[in-house]
Amino acid sequence: VVDFPAWETLPHERLSPRADTVGRRLAVLRRLCHPDPSDPSTGPISVVVAPVRSVLQPQVAGLGELEPVVLRAGETVEFDDVVRALVGIAYSRVDMVERRGEFAVRGGILDVFPPTEAHPLRVEFFGDEVEEIRSFAVADQRSLETAPHGLWAPPCRELLLTDEVRDRARALAAERPELAEILGQLADGIAVDGMEAFAPVLVDDLVLLLDVLPAHTHIVVCDPERVRTRAAELVRTSQEFLEASWAAAATGGKAPIDLGAAAYRTVADVRSRAIELALPWWSISAFSADADLDDDSVASSAHPPDPYRGDLKRAVDDFRGWLRDGWRVVVATEGHGPAQRLAEVLREEDVAARLDETLDADITPSVVHVTTGCLDTGLVSPALKLAVLTDSDLSGVRGTARDGTRMPSKRRGTIDPLTLKPGDPVVHEQHGVGRYVDLVQRTVAGATREYLVIEYAPSRRGQPGDRLYVPTDSLDQVTRYVGGESPSLDKLGGGDWAKRKGRARKAVREIAAELIRLYAARMSAPGHAFGPDTPWQRELEDAFAYVETPDQLAAIDEVKADMQAPHPMDRVICGDVGY
Repeated sequence: VVDFPAWETLPHERLSPRADTVGRRLAVLRRLCHPDPSDPSTGPISVVVAPVRSVLQPQVAGLGELEPVVLRAGETVEFDDVVRALVGIAYSRVDMVERRGEFAVRGGILDVFPPTEAHPLRVEFFGDEVEEIRSFAVADQRSLETAPHGLWAPPCRELLLTDEVRDRARALAAERPELAEILGQLADGIAVDGMEAFAPVLVDDLVLLLDVLPAHTHIVVCDPERVRTRAAELVRTSQEFLEASWAAAATGGKAPIDLGAAAYRTVADVRSRAIELALPWWSISAFSADADLDDDSVASSAHPPDPYRGDLKRAVDDFRGWLRDGWRVVVATEGHGPAQRLAEVLREEDVAARLDETLDADITPSVVHVTTGCLDTGLVSPALKLAVLTDSDLSGVRGTARDGTRMPSKRRGTIDPLTLKPGDPVVHEQHGVGRYVDLVQRTVAGATREYLVIEYAPSRRGQPGDRLYVPTDSLDQVTRYVGGESPSLDKLGGGDWAKRKGRARKAVREIAAELIRLYAARMSAPGHAFGPDTPWQRELEDAFAYVETPDQLAAIDEVKADMQAPHPMDRVICGDVGY
């Protein structure tokens, strides 16, 4: 069972999807086209779970044929060929690997951060022979444990700048001078944020997810009413972005080329495509008269359990009644500690209960099976004489959403001009500190665009301040001024801003030198080394009602490692409230 994630960006938004999202998508498509039965992580797929967003969005044809870079210890491979292959599948070469989709070369060592891995991998070559592959930590670049599965690096973009794509971009740039800046970069092999929107004119064909599924695949729509509502909202939003896309805004009117083929399809279009491919279309609906259901629909006896909201006596009475009538009863909790306590509570109430780490064996109808697992809610089926409940069904308290892989949006650094007031200080990346004046429209060379007006200090005494007009598609270069004091304005073209940045760099170097001396002294000081976790600690952690994010789990492990070290712990935990 695999997850096929959707982009966190819209098809015509001026943003490209994250490298880890693309990597996970391409890993699924590769397994669908070329499963490897010898490797469970890349073997055949039985079930693809996809949100409606990824089902509606067209994708470049042939993505499953893109070959990942695969290396294993003991293999012999041309080192330069590996580097060229990584560049060819959109990995960025950097001095030090910090993000997914990057790689670095240092002598005979190749660092790669595949989008599908939790940690980057370090490949050590001896000549052209792969000697060892280990994971390493991004924070301190130190090697961790050996990677037994080796390196498996899928592409990082769904639109690769192949020779054919670059030639098409070059030809289109000559035909459409208004898009020459964007298409010229693509023709030169330079990736541009949001370039995936140009896929309809740079590749031969776009297909749906249904087109790459094996024959006789069954399409199952869970909760079709919610799917239809969400799909209609996505299609409407996508159309709005297409009509007001950054390509259209750059030309002051209608987009000069048709990019509509990359927009979301409707549910009706997707279902028509399923009929053409002879793929059965099933729906699971809570409504008995759903529009998607036909005469062959089957009504299930299963229904959600009644919420007990902490009423243990009523829950115990139901358990006794179910066991008396020969039902099979299972209660799932999210941690071992809560499961153990629930089993003890049921036994105290004279209800037969057994703690099962796994449910591999048959479920007997004479005892309540308490186990661990992540379920949102349970079900009760009188026809099957089966009751599956969760700890949240019993307590009425729901945990947080379990999408722990969701990362912050890359929009967070962009300023919103609607939140600015005239006179607010702002900082331009190239020109320094200025004062926000207004948001205006101007027509230049026949193109009407919106501009952010920023006023700077006058170049001559007694003259009005110089003004800079920043187009709204370049707002990523403007941020709010966050200093505490009222800042002095820089001069356009002057050296004040460069001097200010130079002073800041010098101060950073001085602080870094002082920190090195401070940490050297701290590392030589003795501290108390705490012992490892006890069963009591594990039970306390299992009782935590929420699912930790990957960053929280990493912070917990690092704090425990510090506390077990013989040196004093020196760490600050900073928690963001999220959104």
